[in-house]
Amino acid sequence: MEQQLAYSSVRRHALLEAIDDGFCVIQFIDGPHGPLSDYLHIEANSGYERHTGIGGIVGKRLREIEPDNAQTWLDLYGAVLRTGESARFEQEFQAVGRHIEVSAMRVGPVELGQVAVLFRDITARKKTEAALRENVQRVQLALAAGAIIGTWVWDVPQDQFSVDEGFAEAFGFGVGTRRTGLSLAEVVASVHPDDRAGLAAAIDDALLRGGAYAHQYRTRRRDGNYYWLEANGRVELDADGKVSAFPGVLIDIDGRRAVEAERDRALAALRGLNDTLEQRVEQRTAALLEAEAALRQAQKMDAVGQLTGGLAHDFNNILAGISGSLELMKIRLGQGRVEDLERHVNAGQSAVKRAASLTQRLLAFSRRQTLDPKTSNLNRIVAGMQELISRSMGPAIAVETVAPDGLWNSFVDISQLENALLNLCINARDAMPDGGKLRIASANQTLDADAAAQRGLAAGDYVALTVSDTGTGMTPEVLACAFDPFFTTKPAGLGTGLGLSMVYGFAGQSGGAVHIASEPGRGTTVSLLLPRHAGGEVWEEAAPDGAAAPAVVWRKKILVVDDEPLVRTVAVEMLEYLGYDVIAAEDGLSALTVFAAHADIDLLITDVGMPNGMNGRQLADAIRARRPDLPVLFVTGYAEHAVLNHGHLERAMQIITKPFAVDVLARRVKALTEGEGGA
Repeated sequence: MEQQLAYSSVRRHALLEAIDDGFCVIQFIDGPHGPLSDYLHIEANSGYERHTGIGGIVGKRLREIEPDNAQTWLDLYGAVLRTGESARFEQEFQAVGRHIEVSAMRVGPVELGQVAVLFRDITARKKTEAALRENVQRVQLALAAGAIIGTWVWDVPQDQFSVDEGFAEAFGFGVGTRRTGLSLAEVVASVHPDDRAGLAAAIDDALLRGGAYAHQYRTRRRDGNYYWLEANGRVELDADGKVSAFPGVLIDIDGRRAVEAERDRALAALRGLNDTLEQRVEQRTAALLEAEAALRQAQKMDAVGQLTGGLAHDFNNILAGISGSLELMKIRLGQGRVEDLERHVNAGQSAVKRAASLTQRLLAFSRRQTLDPKTSNLNRIVAGMQELISRSMGPAIAVETVAPDGLWNSFVDISQLENALLNLCINARDAMPDGGKLRIASANQTLDADAAAQRGLAAGDYVALTVSDTGTGMTPEVLACAFDPFFTTKPAGLGTGLGLSMVYGFAGQSGGAVHIASEPGRGTTVSLLLPRHAGGEVWEEAAPDGAAAPAVVWRKKILVVDDEPLVRTVAVEMLEYLGYDVIAAEDGLSALTVFAAHADIDLLITDVGMPNGMNGRQLADAIRARRPDLPVLFVTGYAEHAVLNHGHLERAMQIITKPFAVDVLARRVKALTEGEGGA
C-alpha cells in the first residue's frame, strides 16, 4: 500500500507539472487575527509562478505575500471552504502582465480546511476579444459611413490574393492586371516605402496569433499619389491550428480626396460589396455562431462546476467512511482483535450503499439509470406504500389518497416509481414544519397537441400521479432551480439536492414528464405524467426468500463474462460460495470460445458494456442462436438502454445493477436457473 501511495504521489506530481495551468493547494490555519485568519500554501506546481509571478510559494502564508489584500482572498476562499461550492473568476496579475481565470474548489470535508486553486492564462483570449470588438466597431462605423472601398481574400499557404475592383483601384493596379493569383510582394509593392516595415510587422503578428487584424498605411494609386486607407480583416485557422485564409476589407480614411474621386471609390466599393455579399454574410454568420457557442460553453461549464462540486463533496464524504472503515479493520487485524470487525464491515457496506444510491440518483437525473419496467397500476403502488408514507409524515400531517376506479395501467419501473413517490412525500413533509395536509391523487389524462407540447410530450393518453401539500411553497427563483442537481434550500446535512432531479430524470426516461406548481404560502403540487400502457398483465412481486444461502440445486454451471477483473473475480467467488460451478471469460469473443467447450452451461451472466466489438446483448443473442432456452442475467453499471432494447427483454432474461449484494444475486440466479424468472 505504501508503494502504491508513493507511486500515486509521483504520478500526481508528474501530471501537475505536465499541465501548463498553474495549480496550488492552500490549508487554512489560525493566525494573529483569530481562527482560520490565514492560510498556508502546502502544494504548487511550476505553472503557479509562471501565471502569478510569485516564486517559492510552498510553505508561505497568505499574509506574508499579500498583507494589504489578505482579507479579500480569505473571504473568497473561505466561502468555498464553508459551502463546498466552487468559485470561478478572472484576475489580472500585473506582475506578469497576464489575465488569469482562477477556479477554486474544496478538497475533502470542511474539517480538512483545504482548497485547490487552478490558474489558467486567458491573456491571449482577452486580447483577441478586445481586438475583435474594436475591429467590429470600426467595420460597423465604416459600413454606416459607406467608406468600404475594396475587399480581398488571401490564400496564405499558396500566397495568392483574390481582390475586387475596389482593391485594385486602391493599390493602383493597371487595367490589365490580373485580380487572382497575386502574391504578397506584388500587393505590397504599391505601399509607401515608409509604411512597408510597419505593415510587414502587423501582418506577421496577425498570422502568428490569428483572429482580428487592423492596420493603416498609404498606397500609391494610378494617378501617382499616395492615399491613406485602413485594412480590416481576420486570419482564419484550420482544424490543426494552421493559417488557411486571410479575408478583409479596405476602408477609406483619406479626407482630402476630391468629390469625383470620392464618388468613383464609393461606386467601386458598392460593386465590391455586391460581388462578395454572400461571403461577407457567411463570415458574419460564422462569427455569430462562434459567439453563441462560446456562451453555451460558458453556461455548460457553470453547470458542470455546480454538479462536480456537489458530487465531489458527497463522494469525498463516502470515500472517507469507506477508507476509515478499512483502516480500522487493518488496525484490528494487526492487533488480533476480530470481535469489532463486523461493525466496521457494516459501516463500509453502508457507505458503499450510499455511493450506489448517489450514483443511481445522478443516472436518474441524466436519464441513464437501469430501469426494469413492468405493467403496473399506480393505485396498487400507492396503496402498498400508504402505511410507509403515513409513518414518515408524523401525526401533525394528514394524508389523503384519491384512487379512482378504472385507472389505466402504465409501463414503469415499480421500485423507481416508489422511490420517486417517497421523495416527493418527504419534500412535502419538510415544507410543512407546523403540520398540514398531504394529498396523493391518481387520474387518467388525455393530452391534446397544445397541452402535450407544454409538457414536452407527444399527444395521447397518460396516467397522472399528483402529490400536493399545504406547505410554505416556493418562490419563482427557487422554482426555476428545483430540478437542478445538488440544489437544495434545506440546511446543510438535511438534503442532497438530488431528490427532484432524480424524479425529473426518471419521468423523462419512462417516456413521461414532471411539472411543479407552487407559490409562497400556498403550498406545492407536483404532477408526474406516465404514458398509458394497454397490454400485459399487472405485475405481482414475489416475496423475497430470505438471506443468501448456497444454491439448492448442486453444481449448476454458470458462465460469467465481465471485462473488469475485480468485478469478475468477486462475482465468481460469490457464485462459488452459493454452490455453483463457475466458468469465467473476460469479453464476448473469449466467452464464445468458452461456450463452445462448455455447451452445457445453465446460465449466462454477462456485463452489458464490454470492449473488443461485442457487447453483452450481442453475446447473449449469439449464444441463444445455439441455445434458445438459455437464461441470461445482464449486469450493468448504468443504463445501456438502447443495447437492452429499451427495457423490453426476452423470455428468461433479467437485469441486475452494480453494485449488488450476495442475497440479491442469489435470488436472481436461483430464479433463472430453476425456471422462475424472466422478462
